[in-house]
Amino acid sequence: MANTPRIAVLVPCRNEAISISRVVDDFRAALPSAVIYVYNNNSTDNTEEIAREHGAIVRRETLPGKGNVVRRMFSDVEADIYVLVDGDGTYDARYAPQMIELLLREHLDMVNGARITDIEAAYRPGHRLGNSVLTGLVAKIFGSRIRDLLSGYRIFSRRFVKSFPAASHGFEIETELTVHALQLRMPLGEVDTPYRDREEGSTSKLNTYADGARILRTIILLVKDERPLLFFSLAAVFFFCLSIGLALPIALEFHRTHLVPRFPTAILAMGIMLLASLSLFCGLILDSVARGRAEVRRMRYLDVPFFEP
Repeated sequence: MANTPRIAVLVPCRNEAISISRVVDDFRAALPSAVIYVYNNNSTDNTEEIAREHGAIVRRETLPGKGNVVRRMFSDVEADIYVLVDGDGTYDARYAPQMIELLLREHLDMVNGARITDIEAAYRPGHRLGNSVLTGLVAKIFGSRIRDLLSGYRIFSRRFVKSFPAASHGFEIETELTVHALQLRMPLGEVDTPYRDREEGSTSKLNTYADGARILRTIILLVKDERPLLFFSLAAVFFFCLSIGLALPIALEFHRTHLVPRFPTAILAMGIMLLASLSLFCGLILDSVARGRAEVRRMRYLDVPFFEP
């Protein structure tokens, strides 16, 4: 095990020429021994040139979307500790040493930077509400261990990064990172970090409604993949209630008159009840498959050392 851990600061960015110099300089000052990687995701301004002038290692990912950039960064960069931070200058680099110290002291795999701010323009009410709703939803399903699901400021161990099966394309990546940690019951931590307003002239790439819908879709798909028994049981309950709702008037009429006046509806109710049964059995079978997949991911996670020897 190396005596001094290698630290890599990973900065995904697109058209952040206004703020990238500040981000690189601030993290250079906060973490003098770290190597700073700026991954340019199809910028049309001079983000890449500015980052290189300020001493960052600049690489490119042409597939659009933050998820694609994070997948590439995690694949390419070799380090012991990874600092993932957005390139918009809204996160405070001075908290990085504290977060790294917590990760090392407690032997954690992820330390999340929970955003705190009184600046309304920095953390818009729509974003704040959406984050609270989505964080609460993930907490109910996968466990309540993270207060800020969508934070773009995180510290990871090597074994987290090298065992993370990134599948997301865009801003859903934060949800996938969190669920991966919760599903494998990794040791986690969280530190309150100030959240600043963007530099003047800089605009957010996050669309409140479109990206919120994509994140919600990602949560639903993760529930299907990671908690199939819950997902298909809910579907079974829905089909069961729908079938009973259709069949009950027919059953009452048959009890009263011994006639079946709406025969097609009776057939439909029976078909929907069969769907309920199939959904339940699918959930039971896929739950066993999901457990096997989780065991494989866990073994892969344990196979990666906390520090590279």
